[in-house]
Amino acid sequence: MTRMSARKRIALVAHDAMKPAIVAWARRNSEILSRHDLYGTGTTGGRIAEGTGLDVTRLKSGPLGGDQQLGAMIADDKLDVLIFFTDPLTAMPHDVDVKALTRIATLEQVVMACNAATADFIVASDMLDDDYTPVAEEAAHDR
Repeated sequence: MTRMSARKRIALVAHDAMKPAIVAWARRNSEILSRHDLYGTGTTGGRIAEGTGLDVTRLKSGPLGGDQQLGAMIADDKLDVLIFFTDPLTAMPHDVDVKALTRIATLEQVVMACNAATADFIVASDMLDDDYTPVAEEAAHDR
């Protein structure tokens, strides 16, 4: 875990049924998001860019490797925040990739939201626009 600069690197991801919700959320928060570097998987990234005018670096579709690209970014200390609107009511064929992504995000202390309410708290936080260094927990697993 390394220091996060004031300009955060934020990933925006959503399962199919949640894509309209994340686009609407990004539109409501476009002024805040515009101050940061944005990444999105496949269709989600494209929809957010089209729906908001924000500059979003697009990765592959989640099931086609996008989730793994995000995991690699986290492992390489190239991602600070993961906003992933999940669909808890639909089985996903790439569920193992999603679990791996959330596991590495948790392990590396990436700020993470899985719904609009939590994402709202993140973008409303004064900490979003400041430098931040996660504090290593005493009980953290040995690496």
